[in-house]
Parts: sequence; structure tokens; C-alpha cells
Amino acid sequence: MTRNDGRIAALSGAVISRLEALLSGLAALLLAVLLALVITNAGLRYLLHVGLVGAEELAIWLQVAMIALAAPLALNGPLAMRLDALTTRLPQALKAPAGVMADAMTTMAALVLLFGGATVARTLGGISPTLGLPEGLRFGFLAGGGGLLLALLTLSRLSAGRGRALFAALVIGAALHSIVPFLSVETDLPPSLFLALAAAIGLACGAPLPHAFLAAAHAAIAFGSPQPEAAIVSTTVTGLSKFLLLAIPFFLLAGGLLTGSGAAGRLVRLAASLVGHRRAGLAQTTLLTSVLFSGASGSSVANAAFGAATFQPELARHGHRPAEAGALIAATSVLDNVIPPSIAFLILAAATNLSVGALLTGGLAAGGVMALCLAVAIHLSAGRRGTAMPRATTQERRAALAAALPALGLGVIVVAGIRFGVVTTTEAAGLAALYTLGLAMAAGLRFRAIAAVFRQSAGEAAAVGMLIGTAAPFAFQLAVDDVAGLVTHLVTLLGGSAGAVLLLANLVLLAAGLVLDIGAAILLLGPILLPAAMAAGIDPVAFGVILVVNLMIHGLTPPLGMLVYVVAGVTGVPAGAIFRAVTPYLAALLVALALISIATLLFL
Repeated sequence: MTRNDGRIAALSGAVISRLEALLSGLAALLLAVLLALVITNAGLRYLLHVGLVGAEELAIWLQVAMIALAAPLALNGPLAMRLDALTTRLPQALKAPAGVMADAMTTMAALVLLFGGATVARTLGGISPTLGLPEGLRFGFLAGGGGLLLALLTLSRLSAGRGRALFAALVIGAALHSIVPFLSVETDLPPSLFLALAAAIGLACGAPLPHAFLAAAHAAIAFGSPQPEAAIVSTTVTGLSKFLLLAIPFFLLAGGLLTGSGAAGRLVRLAASLVGHRRAGLAQTTLLTSVLFSGASGSSVANAAFGAATFQPELARHGHRPAEAGALIAATSVLDNVIPPSIAFLILAAATNLSVGALLTGGLAAGGVMALCLAVAIHLSAGRRGTAMPRATTQERRAALAAALPALGLGVIVVAGIRFGVVTTTEAAGLAALYTLGLAMAAGLRFRAIAAVFRQSAGEAAAVGMLIGTAAPFAFQLAVDDVAGLVTHLVTLLGGSAGAVLLLANLVLLAAGLVLDIGAAILLLGPILLPAAMAAGIDPVAFGVILVVNLMIHGLTPPLGMLVYVVAGVTGVPAGAIFRAVTPYLAALLVALALISIATLLFL
């Protein structure tokens, strides 16, 4: 690197730091405004039987703006959802070209958002009757997000001294973006097949999953896709514009505040007082803490990070090998997206219109089965190494329960409120966030720490939201090509029985989960497999629970294994060692999946 290159890298690094701080701060501010808006509107409706005119529409618009601002920040972190397991195994000579192609896909995605969003914003007429704002403004947010993504990509690569690779990626991405609309490839194959192949190429090169989806949707135009660039952005915004999806940032915020307030630590003490004296007591405490924490967080990633920081050192001190301790933490974290409140069920409900309350109730039962199977696996596996803790007295248990009641009450508020129709899912999530904010303030958490939780939650929610939005054009193309009808027809040819459908669906999901992010798999496969299940007489809610349980298991499987990578990142234990150590717990969760599937068939 020349001296001039060094100056450019240093300047780019300084600019990107300030830009990221600005964007994350604005996103956190929008999240705070969203929380205040939802809580105020709910309070007015339930106390005074009035509501703010246009509150839900305004909340949706602000959510789109938050995602547009914060989603580009996920470019280089774990929230980018890159399939790094493939690129890290490439020969050294191929890693640089793969990186260039990945950045070319990101460039294409940014240009689609920029130009497609600008086109819709410019051509869409009309004024929102409730907000008095131009209807095109919502699409302009994503145009701005595309520009921010392009700027952050440029600054990031320059700060890393990769100017030449950046130039090549920008040229390739811009060229493909410009040429594709003028290409016309005659073929009898469905455009969704080429969309899937293009997305797979992007993933194999290490492109972030949402960027691969957008670039692939644009590339599919050459193969007959009915979605031009503006339609891709329009479908993306439509996928984001659901009031239900506001529950995701609120639940993430509740989990972060619960940990910051110290309430999560009180859940640990309660769990230890109940099961710490048993064989492998600390390991069983880790499991029970995950069950209790699940009632507040809804995020397996949040639980994995919390468990890795809290339990890994103690498990090692009590005789567990580091990799085995990490495997245990990752495995128990699976429960957070099954036991309500669950972000995975929110994504499924948004994709299929299934009842959130019914899904959460089914998830509670399924989570219990999974926890029991994991408890048996811990007893048989971890019990050979771990030591038991002293038995807690009745007085100690009562004290621990009393201290944990505020955190336990959160789960009751959320699940009961949704299930009995007292509040909507989004309002319940908002109440959960407000409740944990009160706990954090009562615990003396400083403003800076609370603001950091808001920034982190906004960034995580934006990454999830962008995935949901960019999967919408893919799902639309699958619907146009009637892939769900083809799957139903295939199942009919195989017999069409409920047992055959469940077996086939589980096998498809187990295979797809190896190469697809959990959220993307839910968004793409849920609408495809659900009609076949319903045609076979399977209860749609029960099938939805099976789908989520199946896909959550892949938080532990290579090459993606998100929960394993989170634990490895926090603890410093190599991910490969954790993948090898997680086998007993993976087997236990597969047994749980089989039991849940069998129970579904028995109660038809």
C-alpha cells in the first residue's frame, strides 16, 4: 500500500465511523418514536376508546425509514447473513475474485433500490389521506437506503485498502444492472428457477443474503420475470409494510433491556435454585434459563450471546470442556424462537396469514417437548463431566422466585395478551419493550447504556426487516410460477396422505435449512408447503409449528449454524469444535421434531 493509499484508507475509515454512528443514532431515534407512537395509540384506544388518526400507517412508514437507514450498516457484520463457510474454504487464488463478485451483487442490489425506488417515488401519484404525505415517499426511503449501501460499500472497501477490487466490483455490478433489462433469453423453464440459481451464485460468492435476493430478482428479468426494477422495489416495500412486523424490533428491544437491567441474571439465579443440585446442575440451569429467557426475548441470537457471556466461564470452571459448554449454550438457545414470544412465528404469520396467537400456543407446547429432550441429552452427555451445585433451601428458592417475578411477568403479559385478544401482537411487543425499559430505569441503567440497546435493536431489526422485504419478490415469482401447486401435485402423486406430506416436508426443510437462512427459509418455503399440508388434512397451525421447529434446528448445523457462530464469536472457541460437540443435542432436537410430527398425525 502506497502512502497515498494509506491516507485514503484512514480518511475513509474516519468517515465511515461517523456515518455509521449517525445512521445508528437516527435508527435508534426512529425506534423510540415508534415505541412511543404504538404505546400512546394503544393507551388512547383502551382507556379513552379513541385512537390517533393514521397511527398504524405512520408507524409502517417510520419502520420502512428505519430499515432503509440501518440495514446498510449490516454490510460487514454477522447480520449480513453471508454464507462464509464456502468462501473460507476456497483456494487463496479464488478468494479475491469471489469477494469481487460478492461486492458486485451488493452493487446491483444497491442500484436496484436506488433507481427502482426513485422511479416509483417519482411516478406514483396521490397523497396519503391520513398522513397528508406523497404516497411515493415510502418508496423514496428505500432509494435512499440504496444510496447509503453504495456509499458504505465504497468507504468500507477503501478503508480496508481494497480500492482496485472495489473498482472492479462497481464496474461489474453497474454493467450487469444496466445490461439485464435489455437481455431476453428464450426458455421454457420458469423464471423462478433462474432467480434461485442467481441467488445461489451470489451466496456461494459470499454476498449478503438480502443483496443476493435483490440482485437475483433483477437478473431474472432476462429470463422472463414479470417484475421490472420498479416492481421489485414496490414488492419489497409491500413486504415490509405490515404492522405486525413492528413486533420484531420491540421484542428485540425487550430482550436487550431485560439483559441490561439485570433481570435476566435473576432468571439465572431462579433456574439455579430449582435444578442446580441435579446431575450436571449448571448445564441444567443453562437449559432452564433459556426456557425462562424465551418468555421475554423471542430471539435465539440474543439468548446465545447472553448465555455465552454468562455461562461459558462457569461451565468450564465446573468441569465442562469449552467446546462442549459452547455446544450446550447454542443448543438451548434454539428454544427462544419456539417458546413464545417468537420472532420466527411472527415472520411465518406475516408470510402465511396464520394466527399469531395460535402459533404461539403451539410453540409453547413444542418448546416444552424440545426442552425435555434436551434435558435428557444433558443428563446422558454433559452429566459425565459437569458437577452439581449445592441444593438450594426453600427460603432461597422463594427469594429467587420473588426477585425473578418482574421478568417472569413479562412473558405472561405478552402471551396472555395476544392469546386472549386483549392487545394486538405489535401492541403486546410494545408493552414488553416499555415494561423492560421501566425495569432498566428502575435498575439504574444509564441513558448511554439504554441508547446503546436501542441502537443495537434497531440495527438487528433492520437487518431482519430487509431480509423479509427482499424475499418478497422471490416469493412473488414462486407464486407466479405456481411452485406451491407443483409441490401439492407432487405430494398427490406420492400418495397425498398426511404422513407422506409431513415426511416429505420435514426432509425438504432439513435439506433447505442447510443452505438457507432460517428467516429466508420460512418466507420462501412456508407459503409453498402449507397448501400441500392443508390439502392432506394437516392443521395449518400445527404444520407451522413443525416448520419453525425444523428450521430452528439448523441454528446448530454447518455451514450456516448461526447460533454456533454467535457462541464462537463471544467465547473465542473455534466454531468447528462446537459443531462437533453439538451432536448429542442435535440428535435430541431431531427426536423432539419426530415426536411433535407424530403427535400432529395422532391428533388429526
